[in-house]
Amino acid sequence: MDARSILDGLRAGRAPSKAEITWMARGLVSGVVDDAQAGAFAMGICRAPLPEELRVALTLAMRDSGAVLTWDLPGPVVDKHSTGGVGDPISLVLGPALAAVGAYVPMLSGRGLGHTGGTLDKLEAIPGLTTEVDTGRFQALVAEVGCAVVSASKDIAPADRRLYAIRDVTGTVQSIDLITASILSKKLAGGVGPLVLDVKVGSGAFMASVEEAEALARALVDTANGAAGPCSALITDMNQPAAASLGNALEIMDVLEALTLPNEDSLITRLVLALGGELMCSAGMVTDPAEGAAQLFEAIRSGAAAERFGRMVAAMGGPRDFVEHWRDRLPAAPVVREVVAPRAGVVSAMNGQSLGRAVLRLGGGRQRAGDRIDPSVGLSGVARIGEPVEAGDPLALVHGSDLVATEALAEELSGAFTISDAPVIAPELIKLRVG
Repeated sequence: MDARSILDGLRAGRAPSKAEITWMARGLVSGVVDDAQAGAFAMGICRAPLPEELRVALTLAMRDSGAVLTWDLPGPVVDKHSTGGVGDPISLVLGPALAAVGAYVPMLSGRGLGHTGGTLDKLEAIPGLTTEVDTGRFQALVAEVGCAVVSASKDIAPADRRLYAIRDVTGTVQSIDLITASILSKKLAGGVGPLVLDVKVGSGAFMASVEEAEALARALVDTANGAAGPCSALITDMNQPAAASLGNALEIMDVLEALTLPNEDSLITRLVLALGGELMCSAGMVTDPAEGAAQLFEAIRSGAAAERFGRMVAAMGGPRDFVEHWRDRLPAAPVVREVVAPRAGVVSAMNGQSLGRAVLRLGGGRQRAGDRIDPSVGLSGVARIGEPVEAGDPLALVHGSDLVATEALAEELSGAFTISDAPVIAPELIKLRVG
């Protein structure tokens, strides 16, 4: 078997066999498959989508290209994945809440991609905390604390690591087959059982329509169930950020407010309860998602979830008193300016991608690999859809490091919000359940 014969088959319209897919995954790791061949393979998959059984085969081949973790813990091992959005720190509330009710949550997470923020970058806004830990330490953290959010080591799904980098420069990122195999190979290599997916849709997400999001959600759920299972997905609204902030330290502030000032009506808490209830039901911890949601909210209300978060932060090198003194521990930007409403009315829409790109321009994300992030910058107090405003009212606060750039951006961002005269109903948070 060799790459050329596999590529010849793809060019002729023949789907690769399971054995050929496994060979390609191994070749990506060993170097037998060069970059040009890997790019051609990805393009072939884009042009001729795989049937479900081969999508499962590709996912498993990517998973098995490196280490696959195993767990021996006195409770269910569960995980959650988001397809990416702005102001989306849900994992950092959900993981500790699940740990507080008896689940174990090993999260192999990622950094910012495009206009969306990265969970690891948010956590690393906490002074001293590192998410780069080896496999042994990761497993010890999960056993000790009940949850840990870390960077995947290089031996987790290395075939996907290499293929992803090639896809990024060959115009083959937007393939449901390749997206599905990429997401699930890393999650399954983490050794998790039940998995819930938060598939975002809207102006701040990669998927703009519910139809696109549903197609991805069904591919992910069907593939996960075929490869390991059980898995379900919620398609959730990203026409406005879940948190009131965008930016690393600012989103950590919203996480701590959600953990220490519980509000069952906040978007963060509603998503945590919906996703967590799904997971607890899949794991057999409860018989109904609503029962799981009630237990999770009690864990937040009682302070048990915040206590788990504090233990995780301390175990990963952060301050031991972070939960008690987080307002004094996080970095703050030197310049803060208002984005003001140009007229009176009701906030009816916002451009989530424009808001996310604003954080990048402030230095809160990476324009290129290796860029240094300023954890203090971003947006806070972002107005909610349906909120009435008067002319001159703040729609958001811009936190920056440079006076001129911050003031210019604050003026520009007023155009990212749409203000209407008629009353507006906030978009439905949970669009659809798949699975």
